[in-house]
Amino acid sequence: MDNTFNEDEKLYRAVYPPSKSNMYWKTDGSLSSAAFADKKGLSVERGNNRQSSEVVEAMKETFTGCIVSVKVKDCNETNAVVKYCPSKRSKYHSEIHSSSDVILLNKSQRLYLARKAVKEYMEP
Repeated sequence: MDNTFNEDEKLYRAVYPPSKSNMYWKTDGSLSSAAFADKKGLSVERGNNRQSSEVVEAMKETFTGCIVSVKVKDCNETNAVVKYCPSKRSKYHSEIHSSSDVILLNKSQRLYLARKAVKEYMEP
């Protein structure tokens, strides 16, 4: 694996469920842009040709809550930069940054990704 991402590759993000933190969810059940704000770099797991069910099951071993996904092309459409950043926990760990030199996604990028996000798993 390297820093090359396919436009259709999914990027998965764990998000606290509404029962634990309602700041990440709107009253209509859709995702809030707050789910895409992290000044240290927005952590995601890259799909890397794995089935969504495989990624979700692997993430559920480490994370509690909900799992949403966006595609690399969604990031590209809003000029966000996807970086491959493997960690001790996961060789699939990556981050989404606002640009090559700004980490925190700007408000319009966060709003766009929140609208594009797909709910892959919702904690019961």
